[in-house]
Amino acid sequence: MLKRAQATFYGEVQGVGFRFSAENLANAYKLPGYVRNLADGNVEVVVEGEEDDIGMFLSALKEEMDNYIEKDTTNWSPPTGEFKRFEIRLY
Repeated sequence: MLKRAQATFYGEVQGVGFRFSAENLANAYKLPGYVRNLADGNVEVVVEGEEDDIGMFLSALKEEMDNYIEKDTTNWSPPTGEFKRFEIRLY
């Protein structure tokens, strides 16, 4: 089933290659969306695709960046179809 996930990662997640890791993993799972640093020091990731693929992507990202993540939240919603690829966005 197609879904949209908006995940926020909290901790020391900026300046550690988080966005590049997210981009590489999203491309490996063929998930469109984006990652961006937030002004409060956290990182937001939004992806759309098959729910299982998104789950594997988020698990892989958490595993890879585990040393920097203090906590994370994920909100699920229906997909919008607005993304063609995955990109790193500025604020």
